[in-house]
Amino acid sequence: MEKSFGNAAVLRGLDMTVRDGEVVAVFGANGVGKSTLLRVLTTLTRLDHGTISVYGSDLSRRPEIARLLLGAVLHSPMLYGDLTVKENLSFFGKMFRVPRLADRVSELADRMGLTPRLDQKVRELSHGYQKRAALARTLLHRPRLLLLDEAETGLDESARVILDGVISEHRAAGRAVVMTTHSIERGIAGADRVLVLAGGRIALDRPSSQVTPNDVTGLYGDLSSPGSGDA
Repeated sequence: MEKSFGNAAVLRGLDMTVRDGEVVAVFGANGVGKSTLLRVLTTLTRLDHGTISVYGSDLSRRPEIARLLLGAVLHSPMLYGDLTVKENLSFFGKMFRVPRLADRVSELADRMGLTPRLDQKVRELSHGYQKRAALARTLLHRPRLLLLDEAETGLDESARVILDGVISEHRAAGRAVVMTTHSIERGIAGADRVLVLAGGRIALDRPSSQVTPNDVTGLYGDLSSPGSGDA
């Protein structure tokens, strides 16, 4: 897959496969295309060249089908600020035709520690609680592929424990996770496989058991792509 912004090539001939039950941590210096990769996978950004298949559905030709299989927490919570947490979750749940929606909203709110805040408008929440609400939104329809772009940023320790539990349960259910994080040690420890992007390409692809933090940071400097502004 390839993606450029103006004259800046962000993704260059990138080729990757994610298997069921696999947690993949994607690392790279600022500007190498991590966030762009996840935005492409969520259909928020279009590729210039290449194809993406999500469980057999071509992302460019049948994005509506692929989206049913995806769930994403990106830098923006992708929630409506003037709606309450409950209104947001109910709205997105109806979009995905979630069965027994009221029960599902209650279940996720309880799990994310959001029950006391269900009637608060999202814009009134702290950044950390917006992240919790975004994670609840993401899990509503039980996606087969979970995309997390620095999802732990802004979370307190109790919320990080919740996030770790979500990732572990997703893996145990035979579902896939692709995540980016600035916490290299945490990312390696929580992943089955590690990718390092450098210069818009995959510079390292190994099982996490065969990767050290020095392996990751050693690829950041000379090969990173400057000036794209992507995280």
